[in-house]
Amino acid sequence: MKNVDYDLVIIGGGPAGLTAGLYATRARLNVILIEKVVPGGQILTTDWIENYPGFPEGISGIDLVQKMTKQVNRFNLNIENDEVISVDFSKQVKEIRLTKRSITAHAVIIAAGASPNKLDIPGEDVLTGKGVSYCATCDGPFFKDLIVAAVGGGDTAVQETLYLTKFAKKVYLIHRRDKLRAEAILQERALTNDKIEFVWNSVLTEISGLTHVENINVQNVKTGDQTKLSVDGCFIWVGILPNIKFLSNALNFDGYGFITTDLNMRTSVQGVFAAGDVRSTPLRQIATAVGDAAIAAYSAEHYIENVIQ
Repeated sequence: MKNVDYDLVIIGGGPAGLTAGLYATRARLNVILIEKVVPGGQILTTDWIENYPGFPEGISGIDLVQKMTKQVNRFNLNIENDEVISVDFSKQVKEIRLTKRSITAHAVIIAAGASPNKLDIPGEDVLTGKGVSYCATCDGPFFKDLIVAAVGGGDTAVQETLYLTKFAKKVYLIHRRDKLRAEAILQERALTNDKIEFVWNSVLTEISGLTHVENINVQNVKTGDQTKLSVDGCFIWVGILPNIKFLSNALNFDGYGFITTDLNMRTSVQGVFAAGDVRSTPLRQIATAVGDAAIAAYSAEHYIENVIQ
């Protein structure tokens, strides 16, 4: 077999990627982790994490990432800041094309995560960064004593809305149903927070303003009535999209674009594994991403052993 640059390439540096890197380096594999920006993924934008085992008082997203990064550094995980442009999984040796070079590996773990979904409504794109945001941790402090809107009803939306109340004078929480989907403890906190005003059975139809967000239009899905609300900012949390652009049609995906795997995290291509939010799974949490990654690294290690023999 021709020379191969690495035993394993890990794409993505969130909790899944870092965990896969930890297991792979401890298995003494020749591994490199490719991360477009900085290690951490979406948890860098999470204010406080209460449901990750081992931290009874909770931990901030940034602190958890720092601890994970410190741990993989202890085992000398090779992390390179670059972007994966495309891949070629058609042969036994996998090729990964970066911005300025290509690398090869016996196996690949895709842990590229996911990104916030957009509403694709008038004003959203043009006012992004001018009052429209997808990250309360990043932008919440800019709205001290101001009025903002938030859209969504799941765990992320409610948790981030609660975070916004540390700064904003008032938060309109807009949800297309008449009850929240978030876990019970988050619902309890939101429903008893006097800074949050719920706008039930409603969707956001337009965001407007000259140089920054000034107004939003909200439509009741049952009556069709339109309401204009004056706000200084608008935070949107309506699901996520997998970061799979670089994959093209290299693998099989589910109906929502997430990578399908078996219980061993094996994708439709031998030697390629997936873990974390990019994978088709019923639950996307830090704990599940870490579990996925441990299995993916274990599976990749055994695959590599068989390929090299």
